[in-house]
Amino acid sequence: MKAARGTVFKYGNNVDTDVIIPARYLNSSDPKELALHCMEDIDKEFIKKVKNGDIIVAEKNFGCGSSREHAPIAIKAAGVSCVIAETFARIFYRNAINIGLPIVECKEAAAEINPGDEVEVDFDTGVITDKTTKKSYQGQAFPEFMQKIIDCEGLVNYINQK
Repeated sequence: MKAARGTVFKYGNNVDTDVIIPARYLNSSDPKELALHCMEDIDKEFIKKVKNGDIIVAEKNFGCGSSREHAPIAIKAAGVSCVIAETFARIFYRNAINIGLPIVECKEAAAEINPGDEVEVDFDTGVITDKTTKKSYQGQAFPEFMQKIIDCEGLVNYINQK
């Protein structure tokens, strides 16, 4: 795992799992099906505009609400390469790592990066660079064992490779 680079979709505080993937779609566990409805209750245009590699930036408490693993699965399957937020709900944080979705906490980046900016994240160092504004931020780098889990596309694959 080295880096992610993409265009930013920006959201505010307390983006809960019910808007990441609405409960009415939880009868499916197919990542492609979940991706079709990702963020639709907060951003109807998201799934039409998101491209492989794009990045979500949000403020405090991203992924709050129910503990469904469907939320990070939907985000990852939609093509998002990384989520940056000031803080994450703890269960979302754990679920994201478990399914191999990179997430980075950084208060300054979450506050200052704008929708549509081109952003690069170096997972080894935690450095977030806004290529649009030429400003860099120091995010929280992943410990080596978490990088390995993400490299393996999730905890189950990581364990199976051991």
